[in-house]
Amino acid sequence: MKKILAMLLAMAMAFSLAACGSGKPSSGGADDIPDTMTSEDGKYQVAFVTDVGRLKDKSFNQGTFDGVKLYANANKKSYKYYQPANGDQATDDDRYDAMKFAVEGGAEVVVCAGFMQGTALEKAAKEFPDVKFVFIDGWSLGLDNVVGIAFNEHECGYFAGYAVVKEGYEKLGFSGGGGGTNDACCRYGYGFVQGANAAAAEMGKTVEINYSWEYGATFTASTELQTMISGWYQGGTQVVFACGGSMFQSISAAAASHDGLVVGVDVDQSSQSETVITSAMKGLADAAQWAITKAFDGTWSEIGNSAVSLGAKDNATGLPTDTWSLKNYKVEDYEKQFKDVVDGKLVIDADFNNLEQAWSNVTLNII
Repeated sequence: MKKILAMLLAMAMAFSLAACGSGKPSSGGADDIPDTMTSEDGKYQVAFVTDVGRLKDKSFNQGTFDGVKLYANANKKSYKYYQPANGDQATDDDRYDAMKFAVEGGAEVVVCAGFMQGTALEKAAKEFPDVKFVFIDGWSLGLDNVVGIAFNEHECGYFAGYAVVKEGYEKLGFSGGGGGTNDACCRYGYGFVQGANAAAAEMGKTVEINYSWEYGATFTASTELQTMISGWYQGGTQVVFACGGSMFQSISAAAASHDGLVVGVDVDQSSQSETVITSAMKGLADAAQWAITKAFDGTWSEIGNSAVSLGAKDNATGLPTDTWSLKNYKVEDYEKQFKDVVDGKLVIDADFNNLEQAWSNVTLNII
């Protein structure tokens, strides 16, 4: 029954996201909406609780918060963001406290970003059953006031890996967040390797990929990470997939210093650095808006106590063709591949436990 419900929810998402354009999740002009506002009654109806890292990370946190702002601005709702205490060292208690502050501040809907929120979110949702909780990158908690929304990151990871190899690059890197314990990052990385392998096989070549979770446990920039990635570029790596929020700052800095290139993550990061050749995107803003709408329009019962995984068929994974700097790999070739995934002609494996298989056309260096 739950699988059927998830399929129905995904179908509903497909209709709501269709306007975003083929293979390109959107953020819809959220940069023009202030991050903070003053409510006349001091209450804030829609709340966002950040994941680790900065709110303005130009990636996961910001992409999700864009959805909160876009919905609130369009529907004249007050909104506020809450960052758990202790930053990257935040505990479950810190995350719970942020959710509690949000509810006490008037939140009718609380959007929580990141898999680390699970324990605190379950506690808060049980304590405040009249408040709706949206768990981004999450799962079903078996509670009527919680919806879990996940994504098929292996799809956009695949699109990116395939694209950069078709572009002509043969030495790649993947630097992931969460220390290898974040399923979303694991799917991104596994998809990236699959896509690179498929493109290399078609071209009759072998590509090399450095693959690491080092210095990414907290998704933050660090001199250690920048030093490691600089070493990769100095050793011949041409393109690195920066898969972990604010880690992007260290990786793009290393790329800029060594004439390297970067694949961005979660949102279109091309505006953040000239080193970005494309980005593996997922529909964070669109998904947040969709779920918040359900909380206010009387249809929450359709999604409460459930989980849904969104992908290409929902226009929730893809590459930003308007801004990529790829020259040899054509947009029409990407659009054909995207359609093949939507139609089920191309099935991309989601089981990242298969990463260390014997790849036909990839030499994988796990660091």
